[in-house]
Amino acid sequence: MASPLKPMLATLLLLAIAFPNCQAKSKPSLSGKQAIHHAIGRLAHDIELPERHKPKFQPGPWKEAHATFYEGGSGTFGIDAFFSFFAKFFFYPSQVIDDPVHLTKRPNPTSDMVFSLAKIPFNIARLLAKSRGACNYKDVAGQGYGMNTAALSSVLFKNGQACGACFEIKCADNPQWCKLGQPSLIVTATDHCPPNPSLPNDNGGWCNVPREHFDVAKPVFSQLAEYEAGIIPIQYRRVPCQKQGGIRFTILGNPWFYQVIVWNVGGAGDVVGVQVKGDDKLKWTQMERDWGTTWKTSAILLGESLSFRVSASDDRDSTSWHVTPKNWQFGQTYEGKNFK
Repeated sequence: MASPLKPMLATLLLLAIAFPNCQAKSKPSLSGKQAIHHAIGRLAHDIELPERHKPKFQPGPWKEAHATFYEGGSGTFGIDAFFSFFAKFFFYPSQVIDDPVHLTKRPNPTSDMVFSLAKIPFNIARLLAKSRGACNYKDVAGQGYGMNTAALSSVLFKNGQACGACFEIKCADNPQWCKLGQPSLIVTATDHCPPNPSLPNDNGGWCNVPREHFDVAKPVFSQLAEYEAGIIPIQYRRVPCQKQGGIRFTILGNPWFYQVIVWNVGGAGDVVGVQVKGDDKLKWTQMERDWGTTWKTSAILLGESLSFRVSASDDRDSTSWHVTPKNWQFGQTYEGKNFK
């Protein structure tokens, strides 16, 4: 069945040409040409044009990597874990951070204390990053990501572009440690596992370039292998993200600077571009990635109902019209349309 949108737009254009002096009362200063553009823009704004037809995101090929674990659950990515992890990061860095393969060894308090003094800057930086994670998820459990989350090495993290991407992982080729049947599970990228140049890639520097590495919670690791292994070879692949409800947009900032946290993204899961448009605007404004899942713009948008267009790495777009009311507030979260 032919779409009625083109005839509607053509009719509107003919009417605007035939009556160039008929202008909206709220726009008395518009010229005939401006009135045409304004009318067409308003019509396109109120009617959701069909998205470009793209196939749904499909699982990718299996690849090889390694996985370690950190102590704790999903709360590790929240500020509540700050104090509970401070002692471990500060006093026993070789046991907790850098050398998970030797977690079963009893720590040497004297040597670890001396070693920790040289590691203070690195440990503090990593501890602070853990407060919200490099993707800026405030509460991964509360935001629907649960405990099945992962911090990725730099090669996989891609400066934050991988935030929200979903991976299927499974223990591989290690009968001593892999769980029977080599079960797989899905994890979401919510953090960055920073490199540690002070340690070799094959002995503690697991997240150094060019290693492909996953750092997951201990309960998640234990579903794949015996945690005493410390580090295991895995196979992984990208898979579609299954989400409940629509894409969420959390708006932060002030009247002169806007930040939007984009989360709960289905399909490919990751976001490569975000555009925003107020209902009084004719054009979309391209936002810039601030960090992780946070996007920014200096466009003036107060008092306008906002629409968002989210682009994923599989070249698909999801446009959510009128996501917010005109009287939207900073600090509020609004729900749009998700990838199907």
